[in-house]
Amino acid sequence: MTQTAKNRNRMHQILYHWALRKPAAEERALNVRSHGVRLVRIRESCGGACYCASGEPVKVSSNTSNLGRGLTATLLAYFGFELYSNLTQSPAACDSDKDDIIEQADYLYGSGETIKLYQLLIQYKDSENAELLWRLARASRDLAQLSSTSADNKKKLIYEALAYAKKSLDKEPNFAAHKWYAICISDVGDYEGTKAKIANAYVIKEHFQKAIELNPKDATSIHLMGLWCFTFAEMPWYQQKIASMLFATPPTSTYEEALAYFIKAEEVDPNFYSKNLLMLGKTYLKLKSQKMALLWLTKAKDHPAYTEEDKQVQKEAVELLKTLGVKI
Repeated sequence: MTQTAKNRNRMHQILYHWALRKPAAEERALNVRSHGVRLVRIRESCGGACYCASGEPVKVSSNTSNLGRGLTATLLAYFGFELYSNLTQSPAACDSDKDDIIEQADYLYGSGETIKLYQLLIQYKDSENAELLWRLARASRDLAQLSSTSADNKKKLIYEALAYAKKSLDKEPNFAAHKWYAICISDVGDYEGTKAKIANAYVIKEHFQKAIELNPKDATSIHLMGLWCFTFAEMPWYQQKIASMLFATPPTSTYEEALAYFIKAEEVDPNFYSKNLLMLGKTYLKLKSQKMALLWLTKAKDHPAYTEEDKQVQKEAVELLKTLGVKI
């Protein structure tokens, strides 16, 4: 065994022993990006603050010492870097241990390392492992969403993401595969026109509902179902005409239905995602409930901005608050 491997194994053992020395609490979502749908879960042992890659604190109840918190962050960073280096240098050797690859992929995802995550997972694009494939679909889509990605490459990545999601769904139809397949179908619709997007409406809804059925505690799937309802509740008349031509019973929804999903998502995982806070505010505006709209738009404005999407949410929330007479 090489010295690097020995060091990696030792760090893993120390981290594992420390994290499990007390009964583990429930897993909590630390960073979610929907549609953007970033959902990273860690196991909390004694509580305490956790930190993202930038060093900013992530919400978790606190009752442990700074030493314990610092040790956790340091070990995670060290172990993640060492494992990433080994995986990327020797993909063939790791092919027999998909759990290590998945663990590292989730670490990079939680750290916001979109490019490194894609570089890691694209090596396994021909894999038959469903868990790797839906993560690759997610990574491809996330890379496409970066402002630094060119228009041509974005389109290429979006279609590749759909192919990976479809393959994952065919291999193992778990909740994540259903969710990402639905998201990718919706993304592809942006390139294939309004007619195609509406034609896929029921397919998208079906997969979101299946994801919720398989995992009712996944707040992002519930949020996405709310977005589906909101989209069809505000569908303009000309799109309604197209829908009437495609379906005997066109897809419809109401703002009340959308609101119920957004509220449910918050109940499942409070403050898990800035976009859900924004959509609660926008939905209450549609329902003429200004007091509640102010509450949720303010929450969206004050939510920490970890990603490009979070920054856009903050910007939109501020603009909407200004229209309501709030001085910012």
